[in-house]
Amino acid sequence: MSDADTLSNFDLREEIKEYWGKRAETFDSQPGHEIFSTEEHTAWKNLFRKHLGDGNSRSVLDLASGTGVISHLLDDLNFDVTGMDWAEPMLAKAREKAKARGRKIRFLLGDAERTMEPAGSYDAITCRHLVWTLVDPASAFAEWHRVLKPEGRLLIVDGDFVNPSWFARLLSSLSQARDLLGSRPQADTKPAAMMETHRSILSRVHFSNGARAEAVVELLREAGFGQIVVDTDLKAIHKAQRRHLPFFKGLERATQHRYAIRAVK
Repeated sequence: MSDADTLSNFDLREEIKEYWGKRAETFDSQPGHEIFSTEEHTAWKNLFRKHLGDGNSRSVLDLASGTGVISHLLDDLNFDVTGMDWAEPMLAKAREKAKARGRKIRFLLGDAERTMEPAGSYDAITCRHLVWTLVDPASAFAEWHRVLKPEGRLLIVDGDFVNPSWFARLLSSLSQARDLLGSRPQADTKPAAMMETHRSILSRVHFSNGARAEAVVELLREAGFGQIVVDTDLKAIHKAQRRHLPFFKGLERATQHRYAIRAVK
């Protein structure tokens, strides 16, 4: 990699960090980020149990933990949870939330692509909606492989948010034409400047053409992971989220290429 490429990646990474720091203020108000119902809470816990089992005090590193939504779910499942995020505003909210709920979750300021954690120190690693933002996923996956204990499990929850199906595009158009939301919380309320920053970042990350599951799996194999399972059955989660989304937006989400990928060291 040239010095120019290194500088470019550094600048992009700093942009991503700043962007998510700004998003912290409204992060917990948005369906798909925060959880608004017992039904969705249960659906997420079932997904984690399916691929990770119950915690039994095993250690888990929740990468890009944001305001701690997934970290709290893992704590519910009796994991020994460490959340890591590189946006201090996100961590501040996560720590406040944990304190208010009496949770003993450790939250660290750190980079998911370069965790600086000791080798072989975690039984599991989780991340939700992180992989699509990675500048260098091959290096990140190698880092996660290093940090896991032998037989440790990685669970990625992500999707291709760039290439919707024709049906999703139709629904998106209809959702703009008709406001069926009423007083429900908006799916996303990013101002125009934030939307432009989001588009700019997305155009320059590794998965700028969409984080397809098969491409993620290939990179995981190259990093040394095995026993890889791609789970696209997220219907229970999407069904619960639809209650807090505009009608067409909820249907659109269900048609996107979203998945959970479990891999073992």
